[in-house]
Amino acid sequence: MRFDLLLHGGHVIDPKHGVDAPKDVAVTAGKIAAVDDAVPPGQAAKVLDVSGLYVVPGLVDLHVHLYATAGNRDAWAGDYSVLPDGFSFRSGVTTMVDTGSAGWRNFEDFRFRVLDRAATRTYAFVNIVGLGMSSIEAEQNIFDMDPRRTADLAREHTDKIVGVKTAHYELPDWVSVERSVEAGALAGIPVMVDFGYFRRERPYHELVARKLRPGDISTHCFRGPVPCVGADGRVLSYLSEARKRGVLFDVGHGGGSFVFGNAVPCIRQGFYPDTISTDLHCLSMNLGMLDMTTTMSKFLIMGMPLSDVIRASTVAAGEAIGHPEHGHLGVGAAADVAVLNLLRGPFGFRDSFGGSLQGDRRLCCELTLKDGQVVWDWNGRGGVDYRRMGDAVGIRPGEERVMPPA
Repeated sequence: MRFDLLLHGGHVIDPKHGVDAPKDVAVTAGKIAAVDDAVPPGQAAKVLDVSGLYVVPGLVDLHVHLYATAGNRDAWAGDYSVLPDGFSFRSGVTTMVDTGSAGWRNFEDFRFRVLDRAATRTYAFVNIVGLGMSSIEAEQNIFDMDPRRTADLAREHTDKIVGVKTAHYELPDWVSVERSVEAGALAGIPVMVDFGYFRRERPYHELVARKLRPGDISTHCFRGPVPCVGADGRVLSYLSEARKRGVLFDVGHGGGSFVFGNAVPCIRQGFYPDTISTDLHCLSMNLGMLDMTTTMSKFLIMGMPLSDVIRASTVAAGEAIGHPEHGHLGVGAAADVAVLNLLRGPFGFRDSFGGSLQGDRRLCCELTLKDGQVVWDWNGRGGVDYRRMGDAVGIRPGEERVMPPA
């Protein structure tokens, strides 16, 4: 056998390599071994029929909160976070990026308890605040915002830390942003800004026009306070100008950071987000946001082409965190694959504040591979008809036997 596994009959979308066509995808030793028009099924030890489905790179969720072991009440570094493996693979996500749940004081605890133990591939933005998101009060503490210590930590953990984060800042100055950018510059990594409370003294347009560097990320780009559309109904030009400077715009849907009133006109006028992400946490996953494929579906029904939705959910996110090896199906890449079903019918979607939008399409994840292994199989494609498996299934050889009552 040339291949360990073959995904046969699907439609491959791999934006990095310009593929958007029916293809077969073969896997060997956890890597992509071939993407061809037709791979003979006899060359693979196992063949999964994915006819009628889209085969795309494993999704990269750029904005999640995973520090669920910290024990803090009412905090993203604590009870609001989720553990990655329970929420990743079922939505086609193979890579998750925690955004600032931990800071330079508690990142190593976060790494030991969560990041290093997950089957999901994980990275993190380290918070400029030493205690991270342990409480809203902690996030206002400018005396705990230490660019040098943050940068030192990032340089020590280059395999996990991909950027610096500031979030939920309430004061009317630029301290949290400026110190985050300073730390990012010292460590040579990007900054992600959740702009917190929108104050008159520090307008959002100045953040993306002057404060952020090329490669830095403005998350929650469709929040209610973000000025997106002018009185004439047109998308404001400063957004495109900031993008030309190299600033990236991330969705970060979350529980309070996405409104259709901003997103719909932007998408319909061609201002698409650079990256689509969930801001997954306990307050967002059970109401409007739900999961990664639902978030992607919203952009699809608003008018963003499917190939662009896939790009923003895969390779663009990988590139944004300095890991372009993720989010594509090139030969030799890790075999992280999401197999998506594009359902047709009447579907309804909600934003973060109960606003609804109806659509006729919805993505759901049928199958997920991580390093070539099936880790999510919604319709049992990887299974074997139980009637062909014999009578010894589930019995430990040499240790157990079936003992009927006498």
